[in-house]
Amino acid sequence: MATDWLGSVVSINCGVMLGIYQGEVSSVDHASQTISLKQPYRNGVRCPVPEVTFSAMDIKELKFLDIQNTVNKTSAEQGCAPQTISAGHPTQSNKATNSTNENSRSSTAPITILRRAPTGSSNSRGATHGTQRRSGVRNGFAGGSVRSKDDECFGEGTDEGLDTDFDFEANLALFDKAAVFSKIDGIKGHKAQHHSTQTEQKPQSYRHDENILERKPVIYRQIKVPQHGGKEYCTDSGLVVPSIPYELHKRLLVTAERWGLTVERRLETIGVCSSQMALSLLGGPNRLTPKNVHQRPTVVLLCGPHIQGAQGVSCGRHLANHEVEVIVFLPNFVKMQESVTSEVSLYSRTSGLQVSSIKELPSSPVDLVIHCLDSHENPLMREQSWYQSAADWANRNRAPVLSIDPPANDGPQAVEAKWALSLGLPLPLAESESRLYLCDIGIPKLVFQEVGISYHSPFGCKFVIPLHPA
Repeated sequence: MATDWLGSVVSINCGVMLGIYQGEVSSVDHASQTISLKQPYRNGVRCPVPEVTFSAMDIKELKFLDIQNTVNKTSAEQGCAPQTISAGHPTQSNKATNSTNENSRSSTAPITILRRAPTGSSNSRGATHGTQRRSGVRNGFAGGSVRSKDDECFGEGTDEGLDTDFDFEANLALFDKAAVFSKIDGIKGHKAQHHSTQTEQKPQSYRHDENILERKPVIYRQIKVPQHGGKEYCTDSGLVVPSIPYELHKRLLVTAERWGLTVERRLETIGVCSSQMALSLLGGPNRLTPKNVHQRPTVVLLCGPHIQGAQGVSCGRHLANHEVEVIVFLPNFVKMQESVTSEVSLYSRTSGLQVSSIKELPSSPVDLVIHCLDSHENPLMREQSWYQSAADWANRNRAPVLSIDPPANDGPQAVEAKWALSLGLPLPLAESESRLYLCDIGIPKLVFQEVGISYHSPFGCKFVIPLHPA
């Protein structure tokens, strides 16, 4: 009777430790209570051995998967559950009948292993189609069109030819290297010739930030002056900025004042721009933060009793408003210009200090010194004692110096400045190590045109820009 079960496809559950095996029954031994499967699968993976033998003590459950009968069943018969027998008694049909009802209530379905049919035969197609319909009935779909995951994984038979080793030497002998490489070289030569032809006809390529539309050529010399100062500078974008003599610069300021750009408005603009530059030189947002109030920068402004000194006091007022420790040096004069007096009066309402003696200035190095001692109108002021004392203090303090509106003198500078800030258009400054910057003081374009200057703003989106020797 044991021979009746040979060739049947079964599913053997050996528990969690050993797993679930599927395969074809090759032998059944009643004496030793063992059953053997050939071409076995363990948990859906093919076993490396051709045959596996199980003892009745290890078998928890045994199910027969009658695949051949399933192919020929009608759609009415496909709803029947597979026969199941208890572990250790594979030949008792009465127990198989009792366990059928238990299997119908089981939450896990056995993995179906399809027999491999001959290539091109209708049995393989029919077996796959029958398994799909059977799994559809089992999952509650009457149409049977939905394939289960097991059928998707194991619906096709395995290729028995995979067991044979691949003959690398024989296949390598079939590969003609010389012919293949000569063909590749021919293709490369053709592509290179075609590419050279395309390169000659291809227009100029563009970067991602360039416009492919035709545009007018860029004119870098957009500012033309009637009187040249003798030096030219250029911006970061390449625009040429010529220098002008002091007489033309003075006439430009007078014309702008006549049209409404008064001295007070000009001082305010210069104070804002120069203070912004000074704040950047002090460290900007990295230095001036609420968490760094215990290390506020200290700035000393050296101012004279003239319009350049008033520009320095205006700059000091804006710096003091930004929580900078400001000290303004301004010597005592019986009579000073009205612009200086008004700026000093407004500066006195800030927390900054004002001193008139060099002895009151800090002896230790400060963060920045702003130089506003020179005057365009009175160059002999350099010979006065207070000027020389202030210049000596600035040179001894070893702090970086910013010079606002320096005059165009050919002689050596009294204070070695690291940065110089010119207004509107630069003057022909003497050769020095200072880095030149240009400040936009708000002069309209038609005012430049009125004094004979063809002007286009070189500032772009900024109010202070660096200038480089052209």
